[in-house]
Amino acid sequence: MVTELTHWIDGKHVKGTSGRFADVYNPATGEVQARTPLATAEEIDAAVQSAKAAQPAWAAVNPQRRARVLMKFVELLHRDMDKLAEALSREHGKTIPDAKGDVIRGLEVAEFCIGAPHLLKGEFTDGAGPGIDIYSMRQPLGIAAGITPFNFPAMIPMWKFCPAIVCGNAFILKPSERDPSVPLMLAELMSEAGLPDGILQVINGDKGAVDAILDHEDIGGVGFVGSTPIAQYVYSRGTAAGKRVQCFGGAKNHMIIMPDADLDQAADALVGAGYGAAGERCMAISVAVPVGDKTADLLIEKLIPKIEALKVGPYTAGNDVDYGPVVTAAARDKILGLVDQGVKEGATLAVDGRDFKMQGYENGFFVGPCLFDNVTKDMSIYKEEIFGPVLSTVRAKTYEEALSLAMDHEMGNGVAMFTRDGDAARDFVSRINVGMVGVNVPIPVPLAYHTFGGWKKSVFGDLNQHGPDAFRFYTRTKTVTSRWPSGVKEGAEFVIPTMA
Repeated sequence: MVTELTHWIDGKHVKGTSGRFADVYNPATGEVQARTPLATAEEIDAAVQSAKAAQPAWAAVNPQRRARVLMKFVELLHRDMDKLAEALSREHGKTIPDAKGDVIRGLEVAEFCIGAPHLLKGEFTDGAGPGIDIYSMRQPLGIAAGITPFNFPAMIPMWKFCPAIVCGNAFILKPSERDPSVPLMLAELMSEAGLPDGILQVINGDKGAVDAILDHEDIGGVGFVGSTPIAQYVYSRGTAAGKRVQCFGGAKNHMIIMPDADLDQAADALVGAGYGAAGERCMAISVAVPVGDKTADLLIEKLIPKIEALKVGPYTAGNDVDYGPVVTAAARDKILGLVDQGVKEGATLAVDGRDFKMQGYENGFFVGPCLFDNVTKDMSIYKEEIFGPVLSTVRAKTYEEALSLAMDHEMGNGVAMFTRDGDAARDFVSRINVGMVGVNVPIPVPLAYHTFGGWKKSVFGDLNQHGPDAFRFYTRTKTVTSRWPSGVKEGAEFVIPTMA
């Protein structure tokens, strides 16, 4: 049975009116399991207008009380963890443990946002001049919006709406039309937690909905996560419309393996970071850079049996499944096309997963794990982001050559180094021009009380996601210079106040 999904407006499920729908697949079977409505510009405007009406009263609620909504929300996330994970796995294809990780990473941001009363405090200078005080306050933008990707349908929406809402904004969420059920469930939980109607709206849609958000004069800020070309488009169009915009794009994350590294540890880290979630993570390690041929040979020798032993299957096959299908048939075909291109360009396909088929799930969007060796930086499989279970090995002769590979690549989301040498690690951390850096950590995603963000073409805008930067992004600073002269005692003043 194919379910017809909805939007979430004013605290309730609302059917779409456009007559246009996108298919939501079960990636494991290849079957359409739901249809999601695609909103018109008029539907976006209606959601914005109701948010606009609700937001002033919410902004007037003190930060402590706003934070209590998130306290309750965290409690409800724990209560419904299994339900959320199962829904996420059903539409995305992640294993259940990985789906729970998706939810938990968002939950941690909600926990951080409980500290909003402290994070929203301004600054105060007493006696800046004769009888003059200066103080600042952080006030909400009004209405903010988030355009979020398919690969983390729980985490990334929460990265955005939790800080935006606790700052006093209303929020318009446009999730990926490929797996929209979990964002709708999160909206239900926020309502149950006590969030007033109209403060969180979930509007499903495609490019038309995105453009309507970017052009809407009542939306003050927009956050986006997705591919680099679309990130650049959203940033350009949104800023041209006078909005505050933060956009996060693609990645080509390198992991440098030094000759002194624990190669068993490095190999395990590569397998987890390269193939977890079928490689559909913006922080996946997709390029291994062993330094020296001896290191490379030993690493490949350790990697091959680990990769060949990976268990690929649907989430229903149990918690010991390593990864599931990719999200759509188009994604699968693109991945396989890039693997074919890598072979044509002369890379060594040490593990070939192109012919992987799973009995009983032949129509599913599965891609077997692939491992390339002898990849060079001029090959398309090195230049392009491969959003799938494909790991490329680029051999470097020296540390400097390895470092330059990561530094010269146009993407700058994440990078890691495995070594026992503290001096090398320190030099690496200091010099690398990448936003998130791991030392003996394969996926260097910071915890919620730090910020997440890349450099170079992985980001457009100057503020990162979650952590303190989120509170800077979703608020404006107002600075007040105040003086209370005694008119009765001193008489009228006709000279501009100065700090002298």
